[in-house]
Amino acid sequence: MRLIPLVAALCVSASQSLANPEFWAFEWPNTDFETTTVESWVEILSGGPPKDGIPALTDPGFHAVVDEAGLTGREPVITLEMEGEIPRAYPIRYLTWHEIVNDTVGGIPVAVTFCPLCNSGITFDRRTAVGTLSFGVSGKLRNSDMVMYDRETESWWQQAIGEAIVGELTGTTLQTLPSWMESWDTFKTRNPDGLVMDTPAFNRNYGANPYVQYDSLFRPFLYSGELPPFDIPALARVVRVGDRAWPLTRLAAEGTVTEEGITLTWAAGQASALDSDTIGEGREVGNVRVRDSEGRDVAHDVMFAFAFHAFWPDGTWMLP
Repeated sequence: MRLIPLVAALCVSASQSLANPEFWAFEWPNTDFETTTVESWVEILSGGPPKDGIPALTDPGFHAVVDEAGLTGREPVITLEMEGEIPRAYPIRYLTWHEIVNDTVGGIPVAVTFCPLCNSGITFDRRTAVGTLSFGVSGKLRNSDMVMYDRETESWWQQAIGEAIVGELTGTTLQTLPSWMESWDTFKTRNPDGLVMDTPAFNRNYGANPYVQYDSLFRPFLYSGELPPFDIPALARVVRVGDRAWPLTRLAAEGTVTEEGITLTWAAGQASALDSDTIGEGREVGNVRVRDSEGRDVAHDVMFAFAFHAFWPDGTWMLP
Protein backbone atom coordinates (compact mmCIF):
# COMPACT_ATOMS: atom_id res chain seq x y z
CA MET A 1 0.00 0.00 0.00
CA ARG A 2 3.00 2.34 0.38
CA LEU A 3 3.23 2.58 -3.41
CA ILE A 4 -0.30 3.93 -3.82
CA PRO A 5 0.60 7.65 -3.44
CA LEU A 6 3.31 7.35 -6.12
CA VAL A 7 1.10 5.29 -8.41
CA ALA A 8 -1.75 7.73 -7.89
CA ALA A 9 0.46 10.69 -8.77
CA LEU A 10 1.62 9.02 -11.96
CA CYS A 11 -1.96 8.08 -12.87
CA VAL A 12 -3.16 11.63 -12.30
CA SER A 13 -0.43 13.01 -14.54
CA ALA A 14 -1.17 10.50 -17.30
CA SER A 15 -4.95 10.89 -17.03
CA GLN A 16 -4.82 14.68 -17.10
CA SER A 17 -2.84 14.56 -20.33
CA LEU A 18 -5.70 12.55 -21.86
CA ALA A 19 -8.55 14.58 -20.31
CA ASN A 20 -9.92 15.71 -23.63
CA PRO A 21 -13.25 14.93 -25.33
CA GLU A 22 -11.42 14.49 -28.63
CA PHE A 23 -9.55 11.57 -27.09
CA TRP A 24 -12.63 10.17 -25.34
CA ALA A 25 -14.76 10.37 -28.50
CA PHE A 26 -13.23 7.15 -29.85
CA GLU A 27 -14.69 5.23 -26.91
CA TRP A 28 -17.75 7.47 -26.50
CA PRO A 29 -18.97 8.42 -30.00
CA ASN A 30 -22.56 8.95 -28.80
CA THR A 31 -21.80 11.23 -25.85
CA ASP A 32 -22.56 14.94 -26.29
CA PHE A 33 -19.44 16.54 -24.82
CA GLU A 34 -20.69 20.01 -25.77
CA THR A 35 -23.23 19.82 -22.95
CA THR A 36 -21.72 19.61 -19.47
CA THR A 37 -21.58 21.14 -16.01
CA VAL A 38 -17.92 20.15 -15.56
CA GLU A 39 -15.82 23.31 -15.38
CA SER A 40 -12.55 21.70 -16.47
CA TRP A 41 -12.01 18.36 -18.19
CA VAL A 42 -8.99 17.68 -15.98
CA GLU A 43 -11.50 16.99 -13.19
CA ILE A 44 -12.33 13.71 -14.92
CA LEU A 45 -9.67 11.01 -14.72
CA SER A 46 -9.39 7.45 -15.89
CA GLY A 47 -9.71 5.02 -13.01
CA GLY A 48 -7.86 2.36 -15.03
CA PRO A 49 -10.58 0.06 -16.44
CA PRO A 50 -12.20 1.09 -19.73
CA LYS A 51 -15.90 1.55 -20.36
CA ASP A 52 -17.68 -1.51 -18.90
CA GLY A 53 -14.34 -2.87 -17.72
CA ILE A 54 -16.14 -3.07 -14.40
CA PRO A 55 -19.30 -4.87 -15.56
CA ALA A 56 -22.55 -3.59 -14.09
CA LEU A 57 -25.22 -6.19 -13.37
CA THR A 58 -28.78 -6.24 -14.69
CA ASP A 59 -31.80 -8.16 -13.40
CA PRO A 60 -29.90 -10.40 -10.98
CA GLY A 61 -31.43 -13.47 -9.42
CA PHE A 62 -32.26 -13.74 -5.71
CA HIS A 63 -32.69 -16.53 -3.22
CA ALA A 64 -34.14 -16.85 0.27
CA VAL A 65 -32.14 -15.74 3.28
CA VAL A 66 -32.43 -19.24 4.75
CA ASP A 67 -30.70 -20.70 1.69
CA GLU A 68 -27.64 -18.41 1.86
CA ALA A 69 -24.52 -20.23 3.03
CA GLY A 70 -21.61 -18.13 1.75
CA LEU A 71 -21.95 -14.77 3.51
CA THR A 72 -20.34 -14.25 6.90
CA GLY A 73 -22.14 -12.43 9.71
CA ARG A 74 -20.27 -9.12 9.73
CA GLU A 75 -20.13 -8.71 5.95
CA PRO A 76 -21.82 -5.52 4.70
CA VAL A 77 -24.83 -5.58 2.42
CA ILE A 78 -26.90 -2.77 0.96
CA THR A 79 -30.45 -3.19 2.19
CA LEU A 80 -33.46 -2.12 0.15
CA GLU A 81 -36.82 -2.33 1.91
CA MET A 82 -39.64 -1.01 -0.25
CA GLU A 83 -43.22 -0.88 0.98
CA GLY A 84 -45.16 -4.02 0.14
CA GLU A 85 -42.08 -5.84 -1.18
CA ILE A 86 -39.84 -8.53 0.26
CA PRO A 87 -36.66 -6.86 1.60
CA ARG A 88 -33.55 -7.41 -0.55
CA ALA A 89 -29.89 -7.58 0.37
CA TYR A 90 -27.17 -6.70 -2.16
CA PRO A 91 -23.85 -7.98 -0.76
CA ILE A 92 -20.90 -5.62 -0.95
CA ARG A 93 -18.73 -8.64 -1.86
CA TYR A 94 -20.46 -8.45 -5.27
CA LEU A 95 -20.84 -4.68 -5.58
CA THR A 96 -17.11 -4.22 -4.93
CA TRP A 97 -16.48 -5.91 -8.29
CA HIS A 98 -19.53 -4.61 -10.22
CA GLU A 99 -20.42 -1.24 -8.59
CA ILE A 100 -23.91 -1.03 -10.16
CA VAL A 101 -26.90 -3.37 -10.06
CA ASN A 102 -29.83 -2.51 -12.34
CA ASP A 103 -32.83 -4.16 -10.73
CA THR A 104 -36.61 -3.83 -10.59
CA VAL A 105 -38.43 -4.02 -7.25
CA GLY A 106 -42.21 -3.86 -7.09
CA GLY A 107 -42.32 -2.50 -10.63
CA ILE A 108 -39.88 0.29 -9.80
CA PRO A 109 -36.61 0.22 -11.76
CA VAL A 110 -33.72 0.90 -9.39
CA ALA A 111 -29.94 1.21 -9.56
CA VAL A 112 -28.10 0.00 -6.47
CA THR A 113 -24.63 1.57 -6.59
CA PHE A 114 -21.41 1.34 -4.60
CA CYS A 115 -18.22 3.32 -5.18
CA PRO A 116 -15.43 1.67 -3.16
CA LEU A 117 -13.12 4.67 -3.46
CA CYS A 118 -15.70 6.85 -1.66
CA ASN A 119 -17.42 4.09 0.35
CA SER A 120 -20.59 5.51 -1.17
CA GLY A 121 -23.58 3.18 -1.40
CA ILE A 122 -26.69 4.81 -2.89
CA THR A 123 -29.87 3.48 -4.51
CA PHE A 124 -31.57 5.47 -7.26
CA ASP A 125 -34.90 5.32 -9.06
CA ARG A 126 -33.95 4.81 -12.73
CA ARG A 127 -37.04 6.57 -14.06
CA THR A 128 -36.56 10.02 -15.59
CA ALA A 129 -38.59 12.44 -17.69
CA VAL A 130 -37.07 10.90 -20.84
CA GLY A 131 -37.73 7.33 -19.81
CA THR A 132 -36.21 4.53 -17.77
CA LEU A 133 -32.43 4.37 -17.88
CA SER A 134 -29.98 1.50 -17.47
CA PHE A 135 -26.58 2.28 -16.00
CA GLY A 136 -23.05 1.08 -16.58
CA VAL A 137 -19.60 1.94 -15.21
CA SER A 138 -17.72 4.43 -17.39
CA GLY A 139 -14.26 3.74 -15.97
CA LYS A 140 -13.91 7.45 -15.22
CA LEU A 141 -13.56 9.15 -11.83
CA ARG A 142 -14.24 12.67 -10.63
CA ASN A 143 -13.06 13.57 -7.15
CA SER A 144 -12.28 9.85 -6.85
CA ASP A 145 -15.99 9.07 -7.24
CA MET A 146 -17.43 6.74 -9.86
CA VAL A 147 -18.78 8.28 -13.03
CA MET A 148 -21.70 6.18 -14.24
CA TYR A 149 -23.23 6.36 -17.70
CA ASP A 150 -26.67 5.56 -19.04
CA ARG A 151 -26.89 3.19 -21.99
CA GLU A 152 -29.72 5.13 -23.62
CA THR A 153 -27.95 8.47 -24.27
CA GLU A 154 -24.43 7.68 -22.97
CA SER A 155 -24.60 10.72 -20.71
CA TRP A 156 -22.19 10.62 -17.76
CA TRP A 157 -23.53 10.69 -14.20
CA GLN A 158 -21.84 11.50 -10.89
CA GLN A 159 -22.63 8.64 -8.52
CA ALA A 160 -22.27 10.60 -5.28
CA ILE A 161 -24.90 13.18 -6.24
CA GLY A 162 -27.02 11.22 -8.73
CA GLU A 163 -26.79 13.90 -11.38
CA ALA A 164 -25.84 13.87 -15.06
CA ILE A 165 -22.70 15.96 -15.60
CA VAL A 166 -21.87 15.33 -19.27
CA GLY A 167 -24.09 14.69 -22.28
CA GLU A 168 -27.67 15.07 -23.42
CA LEU A 169 -29.15 14.61 -19.94
CA THR A 170 -26.81 17.02 -18.16
CA GLY A 171 -28.53 18.56 -15.15
CA THR A 172 -31.01 15.70 -14.75
CA THR A 173 -31.11 14.35 -11.20
CA LEU A 174 -32.13 10.87 -10.14
CA GLN A 175 -34.41 10.34 -7.15
CA THR A 176 -32.52 8.76 -4.25
CA LEU A 177 -34.34 5.93 -2.48
CA PRO A 178 -33.87 5.01 1.19
CA SER A 179 -31.35 2.18 1.48
CA TRP A 180 -28.49 1.54 3.84
CA MET A 181 -25.42 -0.55 4.50
CA GLU A 182 -25.62 -3.02 7.36
CA SER A 183 -24.17 -6.38 8.31
CA TRP A 184 -25.54 -9.61 6.91
CA ASP A 185 -26.39 -10.75 10.43
CA THR A 186 -28.43 -7.58 11.03
CA PHE A 187 -30.32 -7.98 7.76
CA LYS A 188 -31.17 -11.65 8.15
CA THR A 189 -32.19 -11.27 11.81
CA ARG A 190 -34.67 -8.53 10.94
CA ASN A 191 -35.72 -10.17 7.65
CA PRO A 192 -35.70 -13.98 8.04
CA ASP A 193 -38.04 -14.19 5.04
CA GLY A 194 -35.97 -11.74 2.98
CA LEU A 195 -34.07 -12.21 -0.26
CA VAL A 196 -30.37 -11.96 -1.03
CA MET A 197 -28.78 -11.49 -4.44
CA ASP A 198 -27.36 -14.55 -6.18
CA THR A 199 -23.64 -14.87 -6.85
CA PRO A 200 -22.98 -13.24 -10.25
CA ALA A 201 -21.85 -15.46 -13.11
CA PHE A 202 -18.43 -13.81 -13.41
CA ASN A 203 -14.96 -15.07 -12.62
CA ARG A 204 -14.25 -12.85 -9.62
CA ASN A 205 -12.80 -13.56 -6.20
CA TYR A 206 -15.99 -12.62 -4.39
CA GLY A 207 -15.45 -12.04 -0.69
CA ALA A 208 -11.88 -10.82 -1.21
CA ASN A 209 -11.11 -7.13 -0.85
CA PRO A 210 -9.06 -5.65 -3.72
CA TYR A 211 -8.66 -2.42 -1.72
CA VAL A 212 -6.74 -3.74 1.29
CA GLN A 213 -6.28 -1.07 3.99
CA TYR A 214 -7.62 1.58 1.64
CA ASP A 215 -9.61 3.32 4.35
CA SER A 216 -6.44 3.73 6.41
CA LEU A 217 -4.70 5.90 3.82
CA PHE A 218 -3.96 9.57 4.45
CA ARG A 219 -5.17 10.61 1.00
CA PRO A 220 -7.59 8.86 -1.38
CA PHE A 221 -6.67 7.39 -4.75
CA LEU A 222 -6.73 9.82 -7.70
CA TYR A 223 -7.88 12.78 -5.62
CA SER A 224 -6.17 16.16 -5.71
CA GLY A 225 -8.85 18.32 -4.11
CA GLU A 226 -9.04 19.95 -0.72
CA LEU A 227 -8.97 17.80 2.38
CA PRO A 228 -11.83 18.08 4.90
CA PRO A 229 -11.80 20.86 7.51
CA PHE A 230 -11.59 20.52 11.30
CA ASP A 231 -8.70 18.04 10.98
CA ILE A 232 -11.16 15.31 9.98
CA PRO A 233 -9.20 12.52 8.23
CA ALA A 234 -9.92 12.32 4.50
CA LEU A 235 -11.03 8.70 4.70
CA ALA A 236 -13.01 8.99 7.91
CA ARG A 237 -16.61 7.90 7.41
CA VAL A 238 -19.43 10.41 7.70
CA VAL A 239 -23.18 9.94 7.46
CA ARG A 240 -24.48 12.32 4.82
CA VAL A 241 -28.11 13.40 4.87
CA GLY A 242 -28.71 16.09 2.26
CA ASP A 243 -25.96 18.67 2.68
CA ARG A 244 -25.13 17.73 6.28
CA ALA A 245 -22.53 15.24 7.48
CA TRP A 246 -22.33 13.53 10.88
CA PRO A 247 -18.91 11.98 11.68
CA LEU A 248 -19.28 8.27 12.28
CA THR A 249 -17.02 8.60 15.31
CA ARG A 250 -19.62 10.86 16.92
CA LEU A 251 -22.42 8.37 16.28
CA ALA A 252 -20.31 5.49 17.60
CA ALA A 253 -19.62 7.45 20.79
CA GLU A 254 -23.19 8.65 21.37
CA GLY A 255 -25.17 5.72 19.98
CA THR A 256 -28.19 7.85 19.12
CA VAL A 257 -28.29 11.43 17.83
CA THR A 258 -31.55 13.31 17.28
CA GLU A 259 -31.33 16.69 15.58
CA GLU A 260 -32.41 18.50 12.42
CA GLY A 261 -35.65 16.49 12.44
CA ILE A 262 -34.01 13.07 12.14
CA THR A 263 -32.64 10.37 14.41
CA LEU A 264 -29.39 8.61 13.60
CA THR A 265 -28.47 5.39 15.40
CA TRP A 266 -25.28 3.35 15.50
CA ALA A 267 -24.81 -0.26 16.60
CA ALA A 268 -21.73 -2.47 16.38
CA GLY A 269 -21.52 -5.48 14.10
CA GLN A 270 -20.50 -4.41 10.56
CA ALA A 271 -17.05 -4.93 9.05
CA SER A 272 -15.30 -2.37 6.88
CA ALA A 273 -15.26 -3.61 3.29
CA LEU A 274 -12.02 -1.69 2.64
CA ASP A 275 -9.72 -2.91 5.40
CA SER A 276 -8.77 -6.58 5.62
CA ASP A 277 -8.00 -8.75 2.58
CA THR A 278 -11.24 -10.60 3.38
CA ILE A 279 -14.27 -8.30 3.44
CA GLY A 280 -15.98 -10.03 6.33
CA GLU A 281 -12.91 -9.70 8.54
CA GLY A 282 -12.53 -5.93 8.30
CA ARG A 283 -12.41 -3.73 11.37
CA GLU A 284 -15.57 -2.54 13.08
CA VAL A 285 -17.48 0.34 11.47
CA GLY A 286 -20.94 -0.34 12.85
CA ASN A 287 -24.47 -0.27 11.47
CA VAL A 288 -26.24 3.05 10.89
CA ARG A 289 -29.94 3.79 10.44
CA VAL A 290 -31.47 7.21 9.78
CA ARG A 291 -35.17 7.82 10.40
CA ASP A 292 -37.48 10.83 10.45
CA SER A 293 -39.74 11.89 13.31
CA GLU A 294 -42.36 9.35 12.21
CA GLY A 295 -39.88 6.46 12.14
CA ARG A 296 -39.57 6.29 8.36
CA ASP A 297 -36.19 5.51 6.83
CA VAL A 298 -34.42 8.51 5.34
CA ALA A 299 -32.18 8.38 2.28
CA HIS A 300 -28.56 8.82 3.34
CA ASP A 301 -25.04 7.76 2.50
CA VAL A 302 -22.13 6.63 4.67
CA MET A 303 -19.26 8.06 2.66
CA PHE A 304 -15.71 9.26 3.18
CA ALA A 305 -15.22 12.79 4.50
CA PHE A 306 -13.18 13.95 1.49
CA ALA A 307 -16.03 13.06 -0.88
CA PHE A 308 -18.55 14.98 1.17
CA HIS A 309 -16.27 18.02 1.17
CA ALA A 310 -15.62 17.68 -2.57
CA PHE A 311 -19.28 17.56 -3.60
CA TRP A 312 -20.74 19.68 -0.79
CA PRO A 313 -17.99 22.25 -0.14
CA ASP A 314 -20.49 24.50 1.63
CA GLY A 315 -22.11 21.65 3.50
CA THR A 316 -22.60 21.58 7.26
CA TRP A 317 -20.44 19.41 9.50
CA MET A 318 -22.51 18.14 12.41
CA LEU A 319 -19.77 18.01 15.00
CA PRO A 320 -20.28 17.22 18.72
